[in-house]
Amino acid sequence: MTLQLVWFKRDLRWVDHQPLIQALERGPVLPLYIVEPEFWRQPDASGRQWAFCREALIDLRGGLAALGQPLVVRCGDAVEVLERARCQLGIEALWSHEETGNDWTYARDRRVAAWAKEQGIPWREIPQFGVTRRMRSRRGWAQRWEARMGEPLTPSPVSLTPLPTVSPGDLPDATALALPADPCPHRQTGGRHQGLRELEDFIERRVQRYCSSISSPNRAFTGCSRLSAYLTWGCLSMREVLQRSREVSGRGASSFGSRLHWHCHFIQKLEDQPPIEWQDFHPFMRGIRPLDPERLAAWAEGRTGVPFVDACMRALRAHGWINFRMRAMLMSFASYNLWLPWRDSGLHLARQFVDYEPGIHWSQCQMQSGSTSINTIRIYNPIKQGLDHDPDGVFIRRWCPELADVPSVHLHEPWGLGGSLPPPIVDCAQSAREAKDRIFAIRRSAGFDRHADAIQRRHGSRRAGLPSTSRRRSRRQVDDPNAQQLTLEL
Repeated sequence: MTLQLVWFKRDLRWVDHQPLIQALERGPVLPLYIVEPEFWRQPDASGRQWAFCREALIDLRGGLAALGQPLVVRCGDAVEVLERARCQLGIEALWSHEETGNDWTYARDRRVAAWAKEQGIPWREIPQFGVTRRMRSRRGWAQRWEARMGEPLTPSPVSLTPLPTVSPGDLPDATALALPADPCPHRQTGGRHQGLRELEDFIERRVQRYCSSISSPNRAFTGCSRLSAYLTWGCLSMREVLQRSREVSGRGASSFGSRLHWHCHFIQKLEDQPPIEWQDFHPFMRGIRPLDPERLAAWAEGRTGVPFVDACMRALRAHGWINFRMRAMLMSFASYNLWLPWRDSGLHLARQFVDYEPGIHWSQCQMQSGSTSINTIRIYNPIKQGLDHDPDGVFIRRWCPELADVPSVHLHEPWGLGGSLPPPIVDCAQSAREAKDRIFAIRRSAGFDRHADAIQRRHGSRRAGLPSTSRRRSRRQVDDPNAQQLTLEL
């Protein structure tokens, strides 16, 4: 018997899964997930991510088992696992969703493609959401996104042919993958069933207060959709989330839907230009920041001495998630105030995020570091952000208990009291001015605009009909962080 092999990657569901349905139309299906130890040794991977993924795999295995055939799990190199399946079971075709992951998965997929071609096995990759592969131009992208998101959901299979001779296999734990301890006590639970509960709770109870919650660290954990991790790991499909949100009216649902659009907009950048994971968009921005290990460690451990920055980092470490404004502020502080390379601070954040999505993450790291050249400079004032979004210090006191007795009037700048409270590792105002001067000196360089305009043509949004960067970019302009964020706020 020859099999249709459906390779699950970051699409851990059985509803709205076109590769699964199309494979079933052609014969018995072997549903396979490959645990790749080398992937989990990459510098952007973490134990908290595997814990969520493992829970999602358990849920997926149960869902497929109820249809007749549980998920098969094998551990090892993808090409070697697939070759063993070919030799032992026979494979008529390989099916999967397209994946826009990190550089490691990109290289692995190229190896799998070469293996499939050599063995004469067709590999049919199907788009998972609104990202378009081998796109020549951004023109018309938004319309294609809308069309794809408007397609009917692919239903769950009615049944799967049991494969009694194929062992389901074991799911390794973090220790087996040599992942270091990564406590995350408030992490969300992985799996489609939990994702559906989160989706329904958001639509039925929270969506109306969504807009008033997205910027507040106090309200965001319970007011945002909290669906980002379920989208990252594919427990829910982008299409089903968007369509469900459009069943309700109001500003919250509309705002949420627009952020799903931006989700794919940013991933499209990495799809079109994979090196942006490690290489600045603009060549003039490359190598301008030296690594300072002591500053990086202080920032990563939440001990910069700036209360709101430290509270956000500590909350992120405990939850594996924090709202976008706070993510942007953390990245801004690392890139401007501490003048750290975005790749190094970005890797730390990537490991902290259970919902780490490489396409969004690396685009945002560069955007919040001024490296894209097509966005005005956005330098967050962490003291002002704290006063605006945590005026009473509730969030700071929860995550920085050492400041519990500091009077509210001094809480955001406790060093002003003197005594035993040390000043922050950098002067926030002075370091921001110095960073601004450095960036604008680069932007005044001859030839800068020529490269920036090329980047805008390749990666800029066409949805809003924005003019070219040469007409809308100001060399001295600093964006207001309080302006609407063109990104995912889930």
